[in-house]
Amino acid sequence: MRQVGLALVGAGDRGTRYIRHAMRDGRAKLAAVAEPDRRRREDVLAGHPDAVGFDDWRTLAERPRLADAVVIATLDANHVEPAVRFAELGYHILLEKPMAIRLEDCQRIVEAAEKAGVIFAVCHVMRYTPYTRRLKAVLESGRIGEIISIEHLEPVGWWHHAHSYVRGNWRRTDQATFMLLAKSCHDLDWLTYLTGRRVTRVSSFGGLKHFTAGNQPAGAADRCLDCAVADDCPYAAQRIYLPFLGSDDHWPLAVLTSDITEEGVLRALREGPYGRCVYACDNDVVDHQVVNLEFDGGATASFTMTAFSPKTPRKTRIFGTRGSIDGDGELLTVTDFVTGATEVIDTHPPKDGHSGGDQGLITAFLDALAGDDPAAILSDARESLHSHEIAFAAEHARLAGTVVTL
Repeated sequence: MRQVGLALVGAGDRGTRYIRHAMRDGRAKLAAVAEPDRRRREDVLAGHPDAVGFDDWRTLAERPRLADAVVIATLDANHVEPAVRFAELGYHILLEKPMAIRLEDCQRIVEAAEKAGVIFAVCHVMRYTPYTRRLKAVLESGRIGEIISIEHLEPVGWWHHAHSYVRGNWRRTDQATFMLLAKSCHDLDWLTYLTGRRVTRVSSFGGLKHFTAGNQPAGAADRCLDCAVADDCPYAAQRIYLPFLGSDDHWPLAVLTSDITEEGVLRALREGPYGRCVYACDNDVVDHQVVNLEFDGGATASFTMTAFSPKTPRKTRIFGTRGSIDGDGELLTVTDFVTGATEVIDTHPPKDGHSGGDQGLITAFLDALAGDDPAAILSDARESLHSHEIAFAAEHARLAGTVVTL
């Protein structure tokens, strides 16, 4: 069995996770890593001594081709240039979502991949979970007839939203992108996958309601460790992060600091951005949003993203002409309108890696590379582009108060 050679561009949490999944069964090897952060780069190289390290992806791109494919997992705003260049160099590409933060750059990436004829996949991991496979099979069997409407909820979770979208890297549209694209292009892609239809019209409502200076409690400090009212605050940084000490999974503490001892985490909370009061940050992305979709053929879907929930799997209700399905990320409850009977299907999702989606995506990508056949990948470049078009249309609809036709 020939090992697939991979290069990694961006050795943050997502990129290193994808590489770990790729190495699990010996089908792939890491040939190179490009990462400007020295500690992250050296951490990856320590586990892959045969790989070559670079502090800039451009230096890697100047070398003769070192791998079959490249995994691009830089910050969202830094996707387009490496994606286009590595496509031109003939690398197959696995690109973290979102593809880019401007629609024209998403289109530019797709055109470059198509022109080069390379295998290209966006990390829409929700398509690849055991849960989705079972759900898709039920839908394709015709058991609930034609899909008429869908209700879909993404419960981001109060502490997760505070971590990533108030204090973290995705808190500002001018430094990252808008919330729907950063977090929920997964969901928009997933809804098109379930229906097998393209979206034709979009409307949307939402905004930044709670995480603002006007909602800071009386007596609160701008840093959680100095705050007299922290004991009564659900978003207090010490309440969120300290329980993760000793966890086998270093996320989210590794985002705060390389020293994930109690002393190191407390130092990060005292000095770094993750110890700020959620009402005293520079965030501007929404904390709640609803999106209404109309599909080709007339089916509709409503999607809700909210920060104000437990961090749990998505919840979905699908209504068809002959039956309905209620799903909670693990169980599918199928109701038959003819007999009135219900069946509960346990999909047994893994507890990590986006419920098995990370591993499913990597397996599909390696299958595509090994067979030089993109059919193993569940969405081609144009299909992935469509999910981004929906996100941009929804954000325009929210800001302009209008219905957007795609």
